[in-house]
Formats: sequence, structure tokens, C-alpha cells
Amino acid sequence: MRKAEAIDHFINHAHRGGGVAPGAPPAYLYEMRNAETNAPPSGDSITVPLVPPQVTAQMPDIADLSARLRFCPSDGRIWLGDQRMLLIHLSALAGLRRELVNSLGVEAARGLFTRMGYASGCKDAEFARRIRPDDELNAFYVGPQMHALEGIVHAEPVRVEVDIDSGHYYGEFIWHSSSEVDAHIAAFGMSAEPVCWMQIGYASGYTSIFMGQPILHREVECRGTGSRQCRIVGKPVHEWDDPNPDLVYLQPDSLASLYRGAAPALARLDPAAPDARRQPGLVGVSSSFLAAYHLLQKVAPTDATVLFLGETGAGKEMFARTLHTSSKRADKPFVAINCAAIPENLIESELFGVERGAFTGAVQSRPGRFERAHGGTIFLDEIGTLNLPAQGKLLRVLQEREVERVGGTETRRVDVRVIAATNVDLRAEAKRGAFREDLFFRLNVFPVRIPPLRERRDDIPLLVRHFLLKYCERHGKPVSGITDRAMDRLVDYDFPGNVRELENIVERSVIMAPDDGSPIDVGHVFAFGDEVHAPFYGVAHDGSLIDSRRPPAPPAAPRPAGVIDEILSSDLPLEQLETRAIEAAVQRARGNLSEAARMLGLTRAQLAYRYRKMRG
Repeated sequence: MRKAEAIDHFINHAHRGGGVAPGAPPAYLYEMRNAETNAPPSGDSITVPLVPPQVTAQMPDIADLSARLRFCPSDGRIWLGDQRMLLIHLSALAGLRRELVNSLGVEAARGLFTRMGYASGCKDAEFARRIRPDDELNAFYVGPQMHALEGIVHAEPVRVEVDIDSGHYYGEFIWHSSSEVDAHIAAFGMSAEPVCWMQIGYASGYTSIFMGQPILHREVECRGTGSRQCRIVGKPVHEWDDPNPDLVYLQPDSLASLYRGAAPALARLDPAAPDARRQPGLVGVSSSFLAAYHLLQKVAPTDATVLFLGETGAGKEMFARTLHTSSKRADKPFVAINCAAIPENLIESELFGVERGAFTGAVQSRPGRFERAHGGTIFLDEIGTLNLPAQGKLLRVLQEREVERVGGTETRRVDVRVIAATNVDLRAEAKRGAFREDLFFRLNVFPVRIPPLRERRDDIPLLVRHFLLKYCERHGKPVSGITDRAMDRLVDYDFPGNVRELENIVERSVIMAPDDGSPIDVGHVFAFGDEVHAPFYGVAHDGSLIDSRRPPAPPAAPRPAGVIDEILSSDLPLEQLETRAIEAAVQRARGNLSEAARMLGLTRAQLAYRYRKMRG
């Protein structure tokens, strides 16, 4: 069955109420049928054997797309190929999202954003065919790469199967740094359902036009709901058991019913204004930071044990102190202990106390950290470094809420809230026997992941200003601020030491800055060999996109005259020169005509025509 006939069959099926939600079929079905019916003939091509669906987790180079991006400030236009593009503030998108949800309701707003993304995906699918006409899978990857180039999301392919001839499609992607999640969290905080509405619409529209049949994507994990990442799965509509709940957002006729049911949907959101007041010391506006802070506020009124997960220097102790000051124990002691900084033979006496004469040097009885934190909170940092005997005693304290000093026989009741933190995978440590599994489950009541600074780059300017004020006052330096280029370098830096490293860099910069009050510059920030590795792009003089880390490419050297003289003196006809050049290119490309065509500056169709002609 031809593709257009298959789409007609699907439309008729939709009219009868099967396969899609009742009512008029989605507009994209008609768009696909018209695109297939009006498609120009493919022309000459080389017949190749059928291959199974292509599966890959490697995207092609994005250079052919970035080379088509042009900025024209003189007339206020940005072009990507022949399509005009826009740059907008993410905060503006967050504001628009808030306005639409508050005025129309969640369901109607989701429908509008989904259809907006769908329309954009359809446009990019047409663009993809023109950019990479010779390779089916590479052409498909134009869509995910366009999303990255437009600053919307970075798509990492997990499993991709594309075979247009057979109609087979399966796509699974992980989305990193979703701008839509950032906008939603900034406007409403965490959500109970996935929030990448526009991006899902884009993926569905793009693949539907590209494959020539209705394709539906679903977001099975979303960072907006507290997951560590966004994950989507896509396949043809008829392969989903129940596509109706998602297809309704693609049908304009369904919006009226969505409007009518919008009012109660608002109650499902948990508004958290981006300017909500936070405890002193916590600085950030990024979505990953706000997600962690949202969880902090949820658990603060309770006495639940909290386990902070994150890299060294990410701010776990600051979050722990904030959790304590936000709880009902705020007026009681907060006792912090770094388990990695105490020798193994002293860790038990530090945690649980010691009786006089318990060991050599114990000249008097003293309470441990748990007793000193009675009524308040104890923070056990780097808890993964505890030895197994100490883990066993800690487990008893968590279970029985009582401690027994080293060398003592009396048990003492303690009322403490336990907060633990680690930069290692305790679950993996438990599997290999280095950490007690029963203790892990006692600690893992309410885990909160603190994101590293490289995942919350939006917070870097705020943190820089916060630390500037702190250290200018501490060191008495009249620094007026920081230059834009120095801030750009900080935003580009990977920060393996996280917030702690940023704080050290700012303090060092304040010390290095001139005493005349002039701002901090790049020389003060990266004065000790730190390097920027983040792949950011800039704009060349002609408006093209270039890698800002690479030096400008030198002008192409003129072709030596000797090559021309050698060709002219060979007395070979032009036709034979062309034949030799084509044969050499095909041989060097190992039979790959697309690659050989790129070597010769031809399209694949042009090379295929010449190659067949010369082989007769």
C-alpha cells in the first residue's frame, strides 16, 4: 500500500472513531497526505539492497546545520537556512506559560503549546530533507540537532530505528537541559505530570512528516516531576495501546472541551513563584536548583531522615543548614560532623560519646555528637566513609533512638533529626559489601539530589555577585563588579569543584583586583591556569556560527600553479581527467558515493549520474 493510501485509510478510520479521539482527524494527517501526494518524483537514483531498520546512538556532525545560521543585526533578522528565527528570553516564555495556564487552565495551555511545537516540527522536517537528502538516518537527526541549535534541548539518542520504506519507526531519546522544564519550574515549581509539552509536539510533528505516517511521542520521565532526566519514547500511533489521551492535544476541535474543563485542572499545580523567599545562603534561580529547593521545603516541616546526594562542593551542608532552619527544630542545636575527617578509631567516641577510662587518654566522660544535638539536628557529611562497626551502631541509633557511650553500660535516649550526605553511590557500595544495606534503607527515606554547578549555569551570575559582596566586605576591597567577558568565561567553565570552587575563584579575584575599584577581569579570574572547556559558540564577522574556543581558520592557501601546469601538460582530454578524479574519489571513499560527492563538491545525484555514465 502506498503511503498516501495508508494515510487515507487512517483518516477514514479516524472518522469512524477508531484509533484516535472522536471528532475530526488531526490536521497533521491531511498535511502528510498532501505532502505525499504532491511530492515531486525522486529522479535518478542508484538501487541499493534493502537493509534492516537503522539503529544508532551516534549523531552526525552538526557543522552543516550551524553553517546555515546567520545573524543580520543590521536589519534585525536571524536566518537558519531560508527560515527566519527568533531569540527570546526564557523568562518571557515562563511568563507566557504562567499567563496561559492561569487564564485557560493546564489542559488548554498544554494543547496550545503542543500544537505550537507540532507546527515547528513539521517545518523542520521539510528543511531536513533539503539539508541531507542522501542519507535517511542522518537526515532524520536534523530534527534533534535543530532543537539543540535553537537552544531548546539537547537530545541524546538511546535507540533509533528508521526505515521509511517499511514504515518502521522507534525512537527513544534522553533530553538534557530542557528549556521548557526550566520555564515551567520557574513559573510553577515541580509538577505531578511531564511538562515538556511543546517539545513533545515538536518530536511528534517532525517524525510524522518525516516518516509519512502518524507518529506519537510520549514523555515517560520528566525532570519537571523530579526525575533526574527527561526521556521520551516514540512509535507509530497504531502501535500505542491507548493513544487518545495524547492525541487530543493535537486536535484544534478538542480545545473547546479543554477550556470547559480547565478550572479544576489549576488545582493540580503547585505554584512556586521564582522570586519566592529563600533562606539566607541559598542562591539560585535555575530549574535544577529550584527542584531541589522545592523538595527541601516539602520535607522541612517533618522529622523524616533526609539523604543529600551530590558531588563534593555542590552545597550539601548549606542545604542541610537551610533544612534545619526551616524546620520546627530551628531553635535547637545543629551539629555537623564530617565523617571522613575523623580517624576510624575515634569515630564511635565522636558520634556516641565516651566514658572515663574507656581507653588510654579518656581522662573524663564526654557526650558524643548525638547527645549534643538532642532536640535538634545532626548532619553526617560523607557518611559513606564510615567503617562497618560504626555503621552498625548508627543503625541502632536510628532504629531505637538511643545511644550508648564507648566504655559505658547505660543507654541514653536522644531526640534528633538525622541528615546525611554523600558523594558516592551508596546503593552500589551496599551491593559490593562496603556499606550496610539495612543502614542505606534507613537513610534513604527522603533522598534529595543537589545538582552540580555545571547543571545550573543560570545561577553562576547570581552566585558571583553574592560572593563578590561577601569577600569585598571581608577583605576591604572596593571592587566595582565584574566585566562581561570575565562573566562569560565563568559561565563557560565546567567547575569540577562546584560552588566551592566558584567561591574560591571569586575570593581570589577580589584579592587580585586593583585597589582603584575597577572591575574584575579575565586576568583576575583565571590567573592560575584554569581552562574553559564548555562548547559555546560565537558569531563571525559574516554572521556565521563559530566555535568560540577555536581560533579563526586561516585563509585558504592559493592552489599552487604547478598543479594546473601538470594537468595542462598531461595532454589528457577533460573527460578522462574527470573520470580519473571520480574513480579516485570513489576509491578513497571506499565506495561511499555520498562521501565521494562531498570530496568533489558535487551532490550525490550528480556524482551518481556521472559514475553510471562512465561505467557504461
